[in-house]
Amino acid sequence: MEGFSLKFLFYTLAVIFFIHFSGLSHTEASNKGGFSTDLISRDSPLSPFYNPSETQFDRLQKAFHRSISRANHFRANGVSTNSIQSPVISNNGEYLMNISLGTPPVSMHGIADTGSDLLWRQCKPCDSCYEQIEPIFDPAKSKTYQILSCEGKSCSNLGGQGGCSDDNTCIYSYSYGDGSHTSGDLAVDTLTIGSTTGRPVSVPKVVFGCGHNNGGTFELHGSGLVGLGGGPLSMISQLRPLIGGRFSYCLVPLGNDPSVSSKMHFGSRGIVSGAGAVSTPLASRQPDTFYYLTLESMSVGSKKLAYKGFSKVGSPLADADEGNIIIDSGTTLTLLPQDFYGTLESNVVSAIGGKPVRDPNNVFSLCYSNLSGLRIPTITAHFVGADLELKPLNTFVQVQEDLFCFAMIPVSDLAIFGNLAQMNFLVGYDLKSRTVSFKPTDCTKID
Repeated sequence: MEGFSLKFLFYTLAVIFFIHFSGLSHTEASNKGGFSTDLISRDSPLSPFYNPSETQFDRLQKAFHRSISRANHFRANGVSTNSIQSPVISNNGEYLMNISLGTPPVSMHGIADTGSDLLWRQCKPCDSCYEQIEPIFDPAKSKTYQILSCEGKSCSNLGGQGGCSDDNTCIYSYSYGDGSHTSGDLAVDTLTIGSTTGRPVSVPKVVFGCGHNNGGTFELHGSGLVGLGGGPLSMISQLRPLIGGRFSYCLVPLGNDPSVSSKMHFGSRGIVSGAGAVSTPLASRQPDTFYYLTLESMSVGSKKLAYKGFSKVGSPLADADEGNIIIDSGTTLTLLPQDFYGTLESNVVSAIGGKPVRDPNNVFSLCYSNLSGLRIPTITAHFVGADLELKPLNTFVQVQEDLFCFAMIPVSDLAIFGNLAQMNFLVGYDLKSRTVSFKPTDCTKID
């Protein structure tokens, strides 16, 4: 298992977005072809959140449990050289984006969440706000801030999470699977973006939530949330005139060089094509926040196993031929239906031939004390039109000094194709063509 180092693994597990936008004019950025960001692990010494007192295995266990919490959260919610580039840094396994709103621009560090849509930040006056390090945004000091009315399309896009105040302005109320919540005014303001060119850019009238009542598990370093899902209010959807609905990422091994970072590209730089690239359709399902793919089968070596989705009534993915699994870069493990997982695991055990051992933390169903000398099979995920050949680094993870576990687990509902399975693939989303593309890639060589 050459290159399958712990540093490789931790780098890709705890990726979070710390994107600082500020650069090309909006028109110039659109014409020139997009922008890129660096992805830096929280556990890298380059990260300001690096905690040397935590062991590598402490960080891993936290990431594994977040995968399960992530599923609970989902269930509850429903190419120019003038590229924008900045670091992306993890904060306890969450994703942070550093953007600015307002005129003059006021910086914020928001949790980037591919499982939700609305961009929101804490605002004055605060009826109830959680503690944050950054100053709380004061909309009264922004020359371009404007509260939206109830009749607007943006307000209707909130669906059941929107409402109308006594003075006919739009209000929102969001709650998350971990008990966190936010509510306030739906508004527009200028988004300021950052660039390596140093030339300032602004995107006017970006819709966001100005939160006056917020609480839950949010931390001091964060002052809001940036939704990166597929719905109309997400950052991705609102930047569509700039990026054409295209973005991609490539999760790389850190190896022994902490200066090597993953890349995330937007616009024309986010197109994935060329030799080895395969594409699968994005399925249209509700809620449109999530990125749904259709998994037809999985192979263990040469043995193909028909994929069986959930039969549980009420599950967001129950009995679906199309859109039977979510792809999510924010979930570490791959979560599969219990019945199908059982079939998959038994075939993996037969192919490996070694003696499984118990996971003392009761997270994983299949573990081995050592993979040396064992026959680790290639597992292929067969999506519609796209076969992804997963290497051992995609399917097994070292969780302790003497424990290696299968990086897929059984769940009772909501299948998720996680980020371990996506390592060393260039993964591109094209929301205009409604496809996700994969290309086996040495991500250390991506610019």
